[in-house]
Amino acid sequence: MTDRAEQQHQAMREHFRRAAERRGFTLAPAQQAAAERLARLAGELARPAWRPRRPPRHLYLWGPVGRGKSWLVDTFLEGLPTPRKRRLHFHDFFRRLHEGVAHHGSPAPDVAAVDRAAVDRAVDDLLGDCRLLVFDEFHAHDAGDAMLMARLLRTLLERRITLITTSNYPPAGLLPDPIHHHLFEPTIKLIEERMDVLDVAGPVDFRRLAPAGPRSEAPAPRFTTGAVLRPGQEPAAGLTPPAPEEAAPVRAHLRELPARAVREGLVWFSFEALCEGRTSVPDYLALADRFPTLVLDGVPPLAEAGPDGRQRFANLVDVCCDRHLRLVLIGADPMTGLDPDSPLQRDLDRTASRLALLRAPRP
Repeated sequence: MTDRAEQQHQAMREHFRRAAERRGFTLAPAQQAAAERLARLAGELARPAWRPRRPPRHLYLWGPVGRGKSWLVDTFLEGLPTPRKRRLHFHDFFRRLHEGVAHHGSPAPDVAAVDRAAVDRAVDDLLGDCRLLVFDEFHAHDAGDAMLMARLLRTLLERRITLITTSNYPPAGLLPDPIHHHLFEPTIKLIEERMDVLDVAGPVDFRRLAPAGPRSEAPAPRFTTGAVLRPGQEPAAGLTPPAPEEAAPVRAHLRELPARAVREGLVWFSFEALCEGRTSVPDYLALADRFPTLVLDGVPPLAEAGPDGRQRFANLVDVCCDRHLRLVLIGADPMTGLDPDSPLQRDLDRTASRLALLRAPRP
């Protein structure tokens, strides 16, 4: 490394140390290894642009929920001096990408066909002169999105954009649906060839632990002020159940949704209306743009909900957490009755980890 690169490498090491100290964290070995790899990347990015060089290796950080992957990349971005950096979340990014592709091209006739030029132009619109892109919570469950993702990765890897992704899945675990998995295998191979794959594992879900040391002075995310309540406990969260006359349609993305109540800064839905109907992530994002608090009542144990309802609920929790909405759930404990060894439980690990941040009902 050059002197400048080594200085940035060491500065990022110190930045990680101080950030962990402020939060009272003791980094697990896998986290420490990832922090060191990110510090080395900071040094590589600091090398003079005029000096001929190979671009830095891209990074793919994966591991179970709550192991600090997002904290690692957020801390890295915070300490990186370049302004040409972006952090995008899966849901937000794909809403914008779909809109950009629709604007620049035409719908693909099937999941295997993607308008490459339209994807490339949409990426130009989204990223501009970005040099470093962090793509948080990378996953591929939907075949159509996976094909867009395949083209996106090739576009990014063809340019001088350094890519960092976080995921709960190893590359080979992406798009696990056996019907469509083969369509994504070339992209999995590309990831394994062009990216350093780091396993950020460990036995502890840090979301479920309170930090042992001093906390940052920054306010807690609004999401953590939400609650999981039983019917009748609404007053404990400062809520009054809706009156019939409060029911009103609410405009979401491309449709109106039947809310039980719309109050200042708050919208109230039933689980059936928001998760069992034909809603989608863009609807939840549109609601997040308008309301800082979302109340959902009639929440069943997810083991009793339909598969589409479970997936929509998981997406809703993701959006509320990532957009810092206050989420209040009224009904049963969503995770009740799930077999800890079942595939369903593994699919909902991230949801369970995030729900653990909400206040539980008192006996």
